[in-house]
Amino acid sequence: MAGRRALAYLESRKNLTGGVCGVAGLALTFTGLAGAYWPVVVAGLYGAGALIAPPERPAAPHFPDPAQQLDALRVDFGKLTDYLTEVELPPAAAGRLTELTGVLAALLEPGWVADALAGDAEAVHALSRAVRQDIPESVDTYSRARWWTRLQPGTEPPERHLERQLTALHEEASALAGALREAEARRQESHTRYLEDRNRAQ
Repeated sequence: MAGRRALAYLESRKNLTGGVCGVAGLALTFTGLAGAYWPVVVAGLYGAGALIAPPERPAAPHFPDPAQQLDALRVDFGKLTDYLTEVELPPAAAGRLTELTGVLAALLEPGWVADALAGDAEAVHALSRAVRQDIPESVDTYSRARWWTRLQPGTEPPERHLERQLTALHEEASALAGALREAEARRQESHTRYLEDRNRAQ
């Protein structure tokens, strides 16, 4: 630990700046300007250089940007779809799930839609939550609840909760797609106004 600290100091800006100033002190010594007190002059210049040097700044941590997050999310979405093909669901829930995954697949498709999505960190987070948490948990909870229902018939069918959950997730994904569409519409309207104002100014 001490060796690493010593090595880090040797490579630091403070040591390098102090070293440059110390060399300047040696130059003064060789020209005779420092006189008999040259060790004090060299040490003083080194210390002054070390003091005025900018402090070391640790590198900021790197986090994946939204575009990189989407790449990882596409991989996880593929894993999710593989999992869903192995789960037996009632027809109504299966239909709702197909609609939901269709919207998610369209949003995650590489291209201009994904580029627009990458500009909205909250939208990326919402998609990530749906793919990595909400949908797997809804389907897995249904599978476990269905097993208990077989042991205790007469209770509320678990598929009703699954359908409600998938409906809520579909509405959320559709709202996200709608927000992206509205953003593109506003962008188009802004460009139209810009062109019309430019023509009027000519």
